[in-house]
Amino acid sequence: MTSLQVRPQQPDEHGKVLEVTPASAGWDHVGFRVHKLAKGQHIEGHTGDREHCLVLLSGKATISSGEHRWEDIGERMDIFEKVPPYAVYLPNGVGFEIEATTDMELAVCSAPGHGNHGSRLITPDKIKRSTRGTGTNTRHIQDVLPESEPADSLLVVEVYTPAGHWSSYPPHKHDVDNLPHESSLEETYYHRLNPSQGFAFQRVYTDDRSLDETMSVENGNCVMVPRGYHPAGVPHGYELYYLNVMAGPKREWKFQNDPEHEWIVKQ
Repeated sequence: MTSLQVRPQQPDEHGKVLEVTPASAGWDHVGFRVHKLAKGQHIEGHTGDREHCLVLLSGKATISSGEHRWEDIGERMDIFEKVPPYAVYLPNGVGFEIEATTDMELAVCSAPGHGNHGSRLITPDKIKRSTRGTGTNTRHIQDVLPESEPADSLLVVEVYTPAGHWSSYPPHKHDVDNLPHESSLEETYYHRLNPSQGFAFQRVYTDDRSLDETMSVENGNCVMVPRGYHPAGVPHGYELYYLNVMAGPKREWKFQNDPEHEWIVKQ
């Protein structure tokens, strides 16, 4: 198994099936985990020194934090319904409780927080939807927590890639702190396939090939992108979803295409 890929495990007592921490990834900013909770299951947590974005991947929940309580939120019962999710933003330094009101899948995205923003509910109508690319490079975007919305470090986005298409393509990178031309952002890709027995491919590589790994990605796997270009493709017959979490020294997404392949978007 590649060192950049994390596979899901059986749920622990808190429903956690997958986790990436700065320590496990060997980086400084992005944290990511997934919980699968049964109806009525209850978990508690504290954000510590990290802001959190709780994304309801599927199912419904009641989420409480301090004086805030969001009752029975959620609409999407399956990721591939493609409707935008409900999400909750939490600053660093707060506790929270989650009760699953249906069976549910929850993504917990985190990055260093500075206490600049309050807790809030992110509803589907607040999530911008767009389409990028043409032909077999077409993919569909749902911006859960883009840089236009308040947060200290986190950037969170969903992407749907149709069967037989490529995504994060042409290959691009964001690993150099050289604004306004390029920003330095760590990134995770949480992959889901429809039908679930499918697979996709993702390559992570640098110009000098000091990092060059190509992975066969199955349903529920997470790929870490510490640096380098990171395109993904899905075969005929299978649809690919991924949830991206990005964070770095500055909360700005500026990328550079691989110059060998940039001609694709300059035709």
